[in-house]
Amino acid sequence: MRECDFNPIIKSDYPDPDVIRVGDTYYMLSTTMHFFPGGALLRSYDLIHWEPIGHLFDSLDDTPEECLEHEFTNYGRGMWAPCLRFCNGTFYAVFVSHGTKKTYLFRASDINGPWKKSVIKGYYHDCSLLFDDDGRIYIVYGNREIHLTELDSELTGPKSGGLNKVIAVDPVDGLGYEGSHLYKINGKYYLFLIHWEKPGIGRRSEVCLCADSLDGEFKGGEVLNDDMGFFNMGVAQGGIVDTPAGKWYAILFRDNGAVGRIPVIVPVTWKNDFPVFGVGGKVPANMEIASSRPYYRYESVYTSDSFKYEDTEDGHPKLKVQWQWNHKPHDEYWSILPEGGLKLKTDKLSINVTHACNTLTQRMMYPKCEAEVTVDASGLKEGDVAGICALQGLYGLIGITKETGEYFLVKIVRPEKERMDNSNDYMPGMVTEKIKLSGPIVSLCLKAVFEDMQDKLDFFYLKDRRWTKVGPAHNLKFRLDHFCGARFGLFVYATRECGGSAVFTNFEYRYNT
Repeated sequence: MRECDFNPIIKSDYPDPDVIRVGDTYYMLSTTMHFFPGGALLRSYDLIHWEPIGHLFDSLDDTPEECLEHEFTNYGRGMWAPCLRFCNGTFYAVFVSHGTKKTYLFRASDINGPWKKSVIKGYYHDCSLLFDDDGRIYIVYGNREIHLTELDSELTGPKSGGLNKVIAVDPVDGLGYEGSHLYKINGKYYLFLIHWEKPGIGRRSEVCLCADSLDGEFKGGEVLNDDMGFFNMGVAQGGIVDTPAGKWYAILFRDNGAVGRIPVIVPVTWKNDFPVFGVGGKVPANMEIASSRPYYRYESVYTSDSFKYEDTEDGHPKLKVQWQWNHKPHDEYWSILPEGGLKLKTDKLSINVTHACNTLTQRMMYPKCEAEVTVDASGLKEGDVAGICALQGLYGLIGITKETGEYFLVKIVRPEKERMDNSNDYMPGMVTEKIKLSGPIVSLCLKAVFEDMQDKLDFFYLKDRRWTKVGPAHNLKFRLDHFCGARFGLFVYATRECGGSAVFTNFEYRYNT
């Protein structure tokens, strides 16, 4: 048995989780928005400890937005709210992209892939698949009005003459039902949804509706309305799963400020064939769940990286699974050097760091984390900026720039007063600190504190073998323009001419220090 005394179970941005069990192994799939590779897959043997194992896809449709071309971006869009299923020896993953307005289906015989991509005709927001016992297949989806549509046997689109109906309507004029997850359990159909009356009123909660048949009426109501004592941030939206011993759990998420939306495990029991979430209506901080592999050692969801890889013949080895590019990478402008080091080159002019191609990122961690890296900026062109950032709409970065042949340390931020809306950012960053350097090589560090919604970021550089703080802290914030938690990002961007480069070495990630 392993005791969980640190709910939420993953203290990082893994929103909209869906979870399944195949044999003794649990798998989770989470939203990854505009990041590539996309569709984060995780594995567990006890539902408490999770490790990253891969992604569904390297690309979707290579649109200008997905590739961060010119001034196009995919922030706040990309893949949303996936569904993960396993049926007759095949894994299925389905989701929509709010950038391309398509519904994508991926399938594989092995969770590690390869995954085959196809498109389901139609656009099914926050969708969930149901493989019924009689071989018929359904997709449930929608916002406020929840629709059920029968699909054809090849999953290419709606079945001609198949079932197509509205199965639930949220009576409240607010965010409304969404985040659908549909299951058939012991002959009954259970639809799980999130619900929020109105922004600023109440909080997100979990709803379950039940029917004896898909032709019947779905009835039920709220099954969980709890914030775990955390700033009225309700726990809701996700999948449910049973253990080999027949116990049930839900993996949901909770908003957690600038670090993002983080997964929470909730015990589920049954009374009169209806689910009861939590203990006394609350999400417990502690619980014991039997592990199918109690001595298994899990890979961390974050990692340090020396950027020394064995296979660097073409400069593009498979990076550690914890890394994701900010958008689809331009492979001709990044490489791993044979002697070690991540080399990033500029391929376009960028107004600020959010438009920098090939920004390599990792999720930040609650309650606090820090990352340092050494940057060799000798390859910069005039006006280039290279360094490490906390990537989000209200970003903060510390880096090195080249001006009139000299090198300067710069701290650049986007304060909230400059970004009052949730549109994309087409303004230069605010330079708050500028320090002349003696050369092009510098070690940089960011320290983030998310505890109790502090959401602050401090900046440092190594001077005379001592870490020196650069200016005051910067306030981070979760916003809808990026719709994801803050991430460490390694970047270089050009403001005057293309062709410059920077080399990154000795990336060190420290958690809860």
